[in-house]
Amino acid sequence: MKISDLAVGMRSVNVKGKIVEISEPREVFSRFTNRLNRVATAVIEDESGRINLSLWNEQIEKVKVNDTVQISNGYVTEFRGIKHLNIGRYGTLEILE
Repeated sequence: MKISDLAVGMRSVNVKGKIVEISEPREVFSRFTNRLNRVATAVIEDESGRINLSLWNEQIEKVKVNDTVQISNGYVTEFRGIKHLNIGRYGTLEILE
């Protein structure tokens, strides 16, 4: 699937792209887990476009700028008017060679 084809509300999304940017991590409190988590926003792109990718906790250290990644079973949401690709509990993030 191409990044330009992603729409808010889509589930079971499989996308490959290159990480072109990663924000500084910030801490957020989760009422669900009742603990502090770290989150960063990466920007991934393919030949069709770009989308923000939410990275949580250990995912942040797993990737770096210029890595090509495969997101499997992700989902698309909107936060503050911007589309975000999320990996979630059931999705995976794989770094490709």
